[in-house]
Amino acid sequence: MACLLVFPKGSHAQERPNIVLIMADDMGFSDIGSYGGEIPTPNLDQLAQKGLRFSQFYNVGRCCPSRAALLTGVAPHQAGIGHMAEDPEKPKVNDWGVHGYRGYLNRNSVTLAEVLKAAGYHTYMVGKWHVGMHGKEKWPVGRGFEQFYGILSGGASHLQPFPPRGVTLNDGPTQYDFAPDFYDTDAFTDNAINFLKQQKDNKPFFLYVAHTAPHWPLQAKKEDYEPFVGKYLKGWDVVRQERLKKQLELGFIKPDWGMAQREMRPWEELTQKEKEDVDFRMAVYAGQMSNMDQNIGKLVNYLEETDKLDNTLILFLSDNGACAEPYKELGGKPQAEVNDPLKFWAVSYGQGWANASNTPFKRFKVETYEGGIATPFIAHWPKGIKTQAGKWNHTPYHIQDIMPTLVELAQTKYPSTFHNGQKIIPAEGISLAAAFKGAPEKKKHEFMYWEHQDNCAIRWGNWKAVKKLKDQTWELYDLAKDRTERHNLAPQHPDLVKKLNDQWYAWANSHHVLPKGNQVDPYKE
Repeated sequence: MACLLVFPKGSHAQERPNIVLIMADDMGFSDIGSYGGEIPTPNLDQLAQKGLRFSQFYNVGRCCPSRAALLTGVAPHQAGIGHMAEDPEKPKVNDWGVHGYRGYLNRNSVTLAEVLKAAGYHTYMVGKWHVGMHGKEKWPVGRGFEQFYGILSGGASHLQPFPPRGVTLNDGPTQYDFAPDFYDTDAFTDNAINFLKQQKDNKPFFLYVAHTAPHWPLQAKKEDYEPFVGKYLKGWDVVRQERLKKQLELGFIKPDWGMAQREMRPWEELTQKEKEDVDFRMAVYAGQMSNMDQNIGKLVNYLEETDKLDNTLILFLSDNGACAEPYKELGGKPQAEVNDPLKFWAVSYGQGWANASNTPFKRFKVETYEGGIATPFIAHWPKGIKTQAGKWNHTPYHIQDIMPTLVELAQTKYPSTFHNGQKIIPAEGISLAAAFKGAPEKKKHEFMYWEHQDNCAIRWGNWKAVKKLKDQTWELYDLAKDRTERHNLAPQHPDLVKKLNDQWYAWANSHHVLPKGNQVDPYKE
């Protein structure tokens, strides 16, 4: 395998950290306690209090494009997943035949696992892959992971995965036969710990934990959701206000931002039956969150018990903002399908609770308002994050920055060629290593860009422009004064809007975003 990766030899290699990268699925910005939530997440909160929190960290707004950007360090369109990943039921539905829209990670991108494995790391993954599944060369073991346990598709039943969305171990057959007490978040964590137990040497490891929680279907174990039943009868209006109050106390939200627009009826307009139904849905959602936190605690405890925690970098984030699918106020599918192990599609908690999950931001997953693309981001590393422990970092960063961060900390290099000499698209992110140390951040993003499913955005300093692709006009917001995107300033700043428009289209035309039907592909496979 031809590549330009180098890594240190001898005892110096032992100084490199182990890396645990944890991604939640469809989790709202304010769901965890350390970002304002009332759901008990003591383990994540402890990581936050002893680590470094980021207030302006961004994903790209949807499950699979965010995973593509996370794993490769390039824009999702450059990696081949500008829209959606391959689907288990319809293998070709997301392959549009052009570079930016193939539905799987192409070979002109290189994954974190491939880079770190070549640098001498062990590489393990559990959970949700969702960046290619038809052909084993697209699976985790074909893209640099030594061991994998999880689902290849975008989701499955949490309680009893059923065809065609099952669980895979390494590159073996898909499994559908599970014990009655199976729960995927538990299984992912147990297998992650087993992978670490099986390691017989002292090489550093990279463990990617891609939870499917709290993505629908709404399914939680009774002992996890039962404590929350009835607690949400106070309603989403009260929950939003309580979360905002806590966020203001934590100091990372500005009072003059206020709260984003309402996306649902006032709570008091619901009938008693509606209140009880959505209370239960939110209780199950909270149970999924609580269980995920418990499992993160189990993994952290194992690292501590084995004297690995001190030199392990743990990163935590969400792949997008809260999910309002199928954009119904009270949730998707009949109430009877909640916690039914044989149901899957869009058994969800609804637009009302998604609005509360994203407090104080606007809109949801898929869109490029802050509610779609802003994520909590926690970095915990006792040996490496000392002066910054317990602090907030307010510099804007992007999910593509994780690749250069881990490359630097692993003391290796990002390759220009890989896979038998195939050309690799250059990564454009910025390393967070200086931010972890509290050192001056010499390089910052001048521009940030987004596009997914025709939702477009660009950020330049504190200015952010947002539009639908087909629209001729952009909305413009000053995020320093209005991060909840309530006041469109585009009419007052036409020259700025034109500048951002031209900059966005230059990016789109150079990053395989446009045109979708006839791209000229300089990285032909």
